Amino acid sequence: MRVIVAEDSNILREGIVRLLGDEGVEVAASCADTSGLLPLVAEHRPHAVLLDIRMPPTHTDEGLRAAAAIRERHPGTGVLLLSQYVETGATVRALVDDPRGFGYLLKERVADSGELVRSLRRVAAGEAVVDPDVVRRLMAGARAAEPLAALTNREREVLALMAEGHSNEAIARNLVIGGKTVETHVRNVFTKLDLDSDLMEHRRVKAVLAYLRG
Repeated sequence: MRVIVAEDSNILREGIVRLLGDEGVEVAASCADTSGLLPLVAEHRPHAVLLDIRMPPTHTDEGLRAAAAIRERHPGTGVLLLSQYVETGATVRALVDDPRGFGYLLKERVADSGELVRSLRRVAAGEAVVDPDVVRRLMAGARAAEPLAALTNREREVLALMAEGHSNEAIARNLVIGGKTVETHVRNVFTKLDLDSDLMEHRRVKAVLAYLRG
């Protein structure tokens, strides 16, 4: 897998590059701001771009805007956004608009090289990846007194994993339950939240996030 790393902190950027290299990931290029990122993507055609949300010069949403440009000009390139803090506004709206090949992780996940590489591979394959802490924040504030309150604890666990972008098979492995049991929980979740149970993987993530966003 070939990636580009865009991170304004020299120490963190160099650490990520070294970590990915140790995991057998080819880092084609790295940069400290978004001004030269699109030319690098056009030149190297990476499978995925690892990109900080807050980049120079204003450290607000430069990374998010760069991600939108990458997805528009290079739709086959996965984008994995990194953030120091849980930001559930514009980032989640972008995920809801089109979660395919798009991910959002907190920077603290970088320390887990296995999780970071798995997330990059997932967005490169066109899947959606959402940090568990972001999902928990969304679930804590989403319509608590309405349909979410009707979910059982297990259904909430399944919903959280769905919102993170996991397939039924991955949910079964994570919760150590059977595939048929997962299917039952998923059907119950969709029924109670009045969502379309026939949605494809990226569409069901979009639906769940849209619901959680309220």
